[in-house]
Amino acid sequence: MNRPPKMRWCRKCVYPASSAVPLAFDDNGTCSGCRTALERVHVDWDRRKAMFEEMIEEYRSKDGRNYDCIIPVSGGKDSYYQIHIIKKIYGLNPLLVTYHGNNYTPAGMENLVNMRKVFGVDHIFFTPSIDVLIKLNRIGFRLMGDMNWHAHAGIFTYPIRVAVQMNIPLMIWGEHGFMDLGGMHSYRDMVEFTYRYRHEHCLRGYEWYDMTDDGLRKLGRPELAEGLKPADLIPWMYPSDEEIKRVGVRGIYVSNFFKWEANEHGNLMVDKYGFKGADEPFERTYRTLSNLDDMHENGIHDYMKFIKFGYGRATDHCCKDIRAGRISRPEAIEIVRRMDHVKSKDLRRWLPYVGMSESEFDRIADTFRDPRVWWKDVNGNWAKDNIWD
Repeated sequence: MNRPPKMRWCRKCVYPASSAVPLAFDDNGTCSGCRTALERVHVDWDRRKAMFEEMIEEYRSKDGRNYDCIIPVSGGKDSYYQIHIIKKIYGLNPLLVTYHGNNYTPAGMENLVNMRKVFGVDHIFFTPSIDVLIKLNRIGFRLMGDMNWHAHAGIFTYPIRVAVQMNIPLMIWGEHGFMDLGGMHSYRDMVEFTYRYRHEHCLRGYEWYDMTDDGLRKLGRPELAEGLKPADLIPWMYPSDEEIKRVGVRGIYVSNFFKWEANEHGNLMVDKYGFKGADEPFERTYRTLSNLDDMHENGIHDYMKFIKFGYGRATDHCCKDIRAGRISRPEAIEIVRRMDHVKSKDLRRWLPYVGMSESEFDRIADTFRDPRVWWKDVNGNWAKDNIWD
């Protein structure tokens, strides 16, 4: 049976030790994500707000002949909140930049289109070749078990390319994802966006050149080649250090300056700007305002996280809501039990999109199961420890 050691979970939230984001436990069994979340109570947010106000004045266009900043946006509730802060409260003139991965839900697309209208802002809406996107879906899934690699690479690359091309140094991000989920950094760190974070974590250590035929050959995976050439992958090419330095590109996180509570922000955006939730409930999470820009983020892409690490989006959202005091740990455990394992029906869209059978999908997915989590039982079925056992 080759059973691994019993899985460990945070005693306050429901994250397992196999978390896909960097996570550590203290001597009391509390995870670093919960500990970092507690820091928010002790942050002097009035002082942080003053710091923000002083900083943005350095970047406000003196003659109005360029944009004050770039906001990379998906059109989700967090995008709305970032624009609300920058445009409506502080009166800056931002340029919105969207990477379109061809997976928008109907509600997500409606929110994206509505965003430009309700905020009165300019918006670059970049749409890569669908043929290239399909090929990157197949390569990403077969190479690293992540069909959405192209989307992570896109949102963390294309807006920076625009910043360099248009000489706009300030970039406004929402929250630092790995800090918000797993406590990768402290609020004392005032962390900013870095190429290293993008490359090592968001992009799993891969770059555009790894997706070319020559790159896949160097990785020892020539059988994954899709005929992609450098000219096909321009949107995913990160600017050089010299270009970044010339413009002075800097990426700050709103969550370092304003207390970040996604549920409250979402409700505020619904009330003030008509932001719309999902047209129908998701199968793998109970939230309806999250990840509307990509139907697979809450679906089959997230199912792959369950296949790999034994948990999914319901766990992520439950941990955030436990920390926010919105649900109890027992309530969260029941949600996780009901939702984390579900194989979402959006697979029916993705399989014909990339030309793959479900049996091939399952066979490839199984190769990415983490041996810290999964083992075969006496009947040859995949088994794992569960938080409710």
